[in-house]
Amino acid sequence: MNRLSVPDRIRLYNADRNPRFVTYKYAAMRENVFRFFRGTSHLFNDDLGAEPLIGQAPRTWNVGDLHIENFGSFKADNRVAYFDLNDFDESILAPNLADLARITCSLFVAGSTLELNEAEVGQLVRTLTDTYAQTLAKGYIRSLEQDTARGIVGQFLRKVEFRKRRSFLKSRLHYKKHGVRFRKHDPRTSPVDAETRRAVELAVHVWAQTQPDPTFFDVLDVAHRLAGTGSLGIDRYILLVRGWGKRGKEYLLDLKQAMPSSLQNQLAEYQPAWSSDAQRIVEVQKRIQAASPALLHPLIFPDGTSYVLRELQPVEDRIALAGLVGKPRKQISLMTTMGQLCGWGHLRASGRQGSATADELIAFGQESDRWQQPLIEYAWDYAQQVTADYRAYCEAYDQGFFRPDLIA
Repeated sequence: MNRLSVPDRIRLYNADRNPRFVTYKYAAMRENVFRFFRGTSHLFNDDLGAEPLIGQAPRTWNVGDLHIENFGSFKADNRVAYFDLNDFDESILAPNLADLARITCSLFVAGSTLELNEAEVGQLVRTLTDTYAQTLAKGYIRSLEQDTARGIVGQFLRKVEFRKRRSFLKSRLHYKKHGVRFRKHDPRTSPVDAETRRAVELAVHVWAQTQPDPTFFDVLDVAHRLAGTGSLGIDRYILLVRGWGKRGKEYLLDLKQAMPSSLQNQLAEYQPAWSSDAQRIVEVQKRIQAASPALLHPLIFPDGTSYVLRELQPVEDRIALAGLVGKPRKQISLMTTMGQLCGWGHLRASGRQGSATADELIAFGQESDRWQQPLIEYAWDYAQQVTADYRAYCEAYDQGFFRPDLIA
């Protein structure tokens, strides 16, 4: 058991992050218990190893930080819009119930912020875990794309498909007579210094030489990108690149520093050797998803730091459960979809570098009577721990424990 206090564990975990931006993370985590849960996957993962039920489950390629807001839409290289699991920063070879425990716990944690009663949350949890088990047991893998998705996800993908690139670019860019730059005073971005810009430009230039049209990736502007919760404080940039060379034909890229998974220390003996954390993230993402976001690649900076590159798109979005309050049928539909996607992802990546085979996962799904209820109980118990941890965090935050001058 970790003898450090929760505030100490949080500050220690974030100690090597940019003090300027990690303060945004601390403030976001103070907003509510679910935002706190999203920003502290390391607490959950540190404590996960003490649960025998999890450790005895078959190993699969896990997202590593799976919660109800880590699903979303994107266009793949084939320009088709998909809805799938996303955010693979914590991805790792781990027991398959690690993913299922975290997403189940996220439902219990989010219930209070969504004003759902105990019975409503229980129904959503049971739907999610039932669907996951049934999806494994069938052993059949599908994908959710704009032409095949039904229900709430189908409606969602048809809606986001009509978002226009031009208006997306216009909301972020300032066009001048002789050039284009990111808009100033955009709360989603922050300027970079000259040294950082040169490092980004060099890394992108080196990688671009391996692509069919290197000039497509000529960097026109760079800024820090402020997005998410858990990743706030690590180096993340938004890039404006030349694209097709005409006004309105530029492209935006997301470049995010790759960090080790917080499950790495517990599961190091099972892990294959990766050339970098970016390679791990990109490779696992490609194994789990039906199709991956356009331009998904690992990049290495001159100092050896690795980053994950992908296109930033106007169709990227999430279905927030908060928007479905009072709509139980749509809530159930979304939980069914999430359970399916989790099962399909684990099956899709089966049999790769130490992960269980599809037959082993099918058998595990068929044995859900043995593990489903204990898993739900574990997730519920841990949600109570999250609430207690959040109270301790709020008290420390309000007393100034996370002040910028103390974490610099």
